[in-house]
Amino acid sequence: MKRKLRVAVLFGGRSAEHEVSLQSAKSIIETIDKDKYEVILIGINKQGQWFLNSASNLVLNTHDPRLIKLNGSGSCVTLVPGAKENKLVSLAAHEDSQPIDVVFPVLHGPYGEDGTIQGLLKLADIPFVGPGVLGSAVGMDKDVLKRLLRDAGIPIAKFLVLQRAQKDKVKFDEIAQELGLPMFIKPANLGSSVGVSKVCSESKFAAAVEEAFKYDQKIIIEEFIAGREIECSVLGNADPIASVPGEVIPQHEFYSYEAKYIDEKGAVLEIPAKLPEHTIKEIQKLAVKTFQTLCCEGMARVDCFLKGNGQVIVNEINTIPGFTKISMYPKLWEASGISYKELLDRLIQLALDRFQAEQQLQTSRQ
Repeated sequence: MKRKLRVAVLFGGRSAEHEVSLQSAKSIIETIDKDKYEVILIGINKQGQWFLNSASNLVLNTHDPRLIKLNGSGSCVTLVPGAKENKLVSLAAHEDSQPIDVVFPVLHGPYGEDGTIQGLLKLADIPFVGPGVLGSAVGMDKDVLKRLLRDAGIPIAKFLVLQRAQKDKVKFDEIAQELGLPMFIKPANLGSSVGVSKVCSESKFAAAVEEAFKYDQKIIIEEFIAGREIECSVLGNADPIASVPGEVIPQHEFYSYEAKYIDEKGAVLEIPAKLPEHTIKEIQKLAVKTFQTLCCEGMARVDCFLKGNGQVIVNEINTIPGFTKISMYPKLWEASGISYKELLDRLIQLALDRFQAEQQLQTSRQ
């Protein structure tokens, strides 16, 4: 009998999006095909320690997204790069190591979605789901992301970048003149709307800058785009495909962290979005072009604005999008004819396909 594929779900992490990751991992673990896969659960706490968990005590306080947290009571483990087998080794000497066939990272934000974990997994020679080091890194850094999209001719909002060393020199009047009001201020390397502020007047500007700098050494200041918020999922490696688009209709002032994960009525998701066929095709085309421009593989969700004149503006990409059962990425694929369970199968296979292709590359001149 053929043994099951051993899939390590990696979740939690040191990011401010730690709690979101726990919710995503819980949904994946509940949905993945247990007849095909043996699931290994690796939770990373906010200090960066890795723990083996069981499904029964994966996370605590799952009933309340404000209180949800990792159960860090499992065995502390690490990966061993260069081993003959892809080993997950317990730090307790009396426990056996375990081989891994593929890793499914569900680590949103820095130290997980930014190329750091992807680099570790490449060094350990382990296949993993989602974009590689480069795609993950540029997809996380909104400054680099926007410059690449701009150079590729993809429409984006006007933006400015502010380094921490420039914080005390920035002048509200000059920025407002260039970008207009309102404006958005956000960390360059974060997601889930953490640290994001909508600024409508000078009185809110300094506090918004301070809030963004809590999470990053570099922040982005963007012009406000009046338009509908449209999201599109992308799936694939060399020949990616796009899902039907969906619309986010925020019930808050904007699609904040609270609206996404705390307030059950924080936003209405319209899937698929009510759009004319030519607009759907334009969004799908831009989503795939964005995915390829940023050197992504496996999966990503591309977020756009649809202006009243019909112009589509690409806002950002999420290379490890939310994976709860109500998250846009899996919901858009369900509306496109791919179930959540099948989506997980495809993502794991894409990871294995890429790994096998990379194994064919020559790494020395001998």
